[in-house]
Amino acid sequence: MTEKLLSGKPLSQDEFEHIILYKDKYFDSFQQKAKEITEKVFGNEIFIRGLIEVSNVCRNDCLYCGIRRSNACVERYVLEDEEILKSCEDGYDAGFRTFVLQGGETDKNYASLVKKIKLKYPDCAVTLSLGEKTKEDYLELKSAGADRYLLRHETADNDHYEKLHPDEMSLKNRMECLKNLKKIGFQTGCGFMVGSPYQTTKTLAKDLQFIQEFKPHMVGIGPFIPQSDTPFKNEKAGSLELTLYLLSVLRIMLPKLLLPATTALESLSKGGREKGILHGANVVMPNISPMRARENYQLYNNKFCTDTPAKETLAILEKSLNKIGRMISYSRGDAVI
Repeated sequence: MTEKLLSGKPLSQDEFEHIILYKDKYFDSFQQKAKEITEKVFGNEIFIRGLIEVSNVCRNDCLYCGIRRSNACVERYVLEDEEILKSCEDGYDAGFRTFVLQGGETDKNYASLVKKIKLKYPDCAVTLSLGEKTKEDYLELKSAGADRYLLRHETADNDHYEKLHPDEMSLKNRMECLKNLKKIGFQTGCGFMVGSPYQTTKTLAKDLQFIQEFKPHMVGIGPFIPQSDTPFKNEKAGSLELTLYLLSVLRIMLPKLLLPATTALESLSKGGREKGILHGANVVMPNISPMRARENYQLYNNKFCTDTPAKETLAILEKSLNKIGRMISYSRGDAVI
């Protein structure tokens, strides 16, 4: 079955379970293969995205999330359009050509803001990560000029999904949203937490099988990290090693994938971002949000966050990437279709 994976053939759920269970046996060879594939497809370039956390207000009450609706300890905020546009301006001057607008799930319509960003920066891509919306809402955002949409499915197992989310949320609707996004023409991303409560080898295998079949343009995975004001506050954090391994598996499965080295990797372990890149990741998303927002967007404890301006952030990133033989790409970094 490892030969099937390495040759690009689809795996069954049982086969995915096998490669997860025997991680230690395959870890080094998969990392090497992922490294070879990444360099063949993307060279030594790492795509950068300027992350703007537009709001920590959310209507959902997901059990793992620090900005869940019922968390009264959060100082809520919603960035004004002018603040977001100023972040884009600073990011553009620093060299970013993709802006990622991420926030809690609300009814706020961001189409007019997307239009403003695209009008001012026509050479830039706009990625949205704003949760579940109607097909009509997604169509409006696409018409406004949005290029990509990231909606992490979190788990492809319905029973597991129900243990992580409130009753009013459903895996069926989440999957329908992902299908709509892809049909509409977004470069579409999904993803999951590694080591989330109640996760098993079987549920992880279902995640990999779903991604294999869905063929997203992007996949965001990172270790689960508990947040102190949630029902999962005493749960164990996910494994850095398993996350790195799964990054390699994803790169081998889908060679052209846009695969971020997530903030959670760096939050869990200093240098985690660079380790992610060495295991197949090819995207980094530095935070360029206004300073007042950064500390209040706490999805999990000890989130890696700095008060460094965009230009300085990229200078620091460039040095760290150079040390591992990588360099920043200042392109939009679109998916390779």
